[in-house]
Amino acid sequence: MESNKPLVSENNSSFTRKRKVLSTKVDMTPMVDLGFLLITFFIFTATMNNPNAMKLFMPADDHILSPTNIKESGAMTIIIGKNNSLFYYTGKLIPANPNLIKTDFASIRSLIINKKKEVIDMHAHDNDCKALYIKSKNFTDCMDKDLMILIKPGHNSNYKSVIDLLDEMTINDVKRFAIVDMQEEEINMLQLL
Repeated sequence: MESNKPLVSENNSSFTRKRKVLSTKVDMTPMVDLGFLLITFFIFTATMNNPNAMKLFMPADDHILSPTNIKESGAMTIIIGKNNSLFYYTGKLIPANPNLIKTDFASIRSLIINKKKEVIDMHAHDNDCKALYIKSKNFTDCMDKDLMILIKPGHNSNYKSVIDLLDEMTINDVKRFAIVDMQEEEINMLQLL
């Protein structure tokens, strides 16, 4: 390396300094290392973060031809209309004497709880199931097996309303529920309301 000593110029006797030329190259090795570390970090965190999704159990294909029989006294149908409006009826829809009742999301939970209690009180159960129910008041697996809630979204209903009703099924621990299409008589009844 050259030192920065003053040199004597040939033209005159004054002292001049020779300038040191600096290198303009930048070492990119640490930058590349950092880039690969960031890429590796994001790949690992993206694969380890599983999306939270609702489990949806679909029926087997062999049940398509034979419908599931449910007790009329244990059935409750909830219809989702336009603008987040809800209608429900228990049992079978009677077109001559309409039993279709309008409700809202604020009161649907209490309606489901009351229907569940009604089904538990109404239906006959075996002695083992009754003993288990008396021991722990929250255990209703065998007591409410006759309860079936049918969710019927209309053509004008939105996705959020369906998800809110599915959340209510989970909150109220309803074991048997289904999302089915509306029948013609239900569509006609909704148009009258």
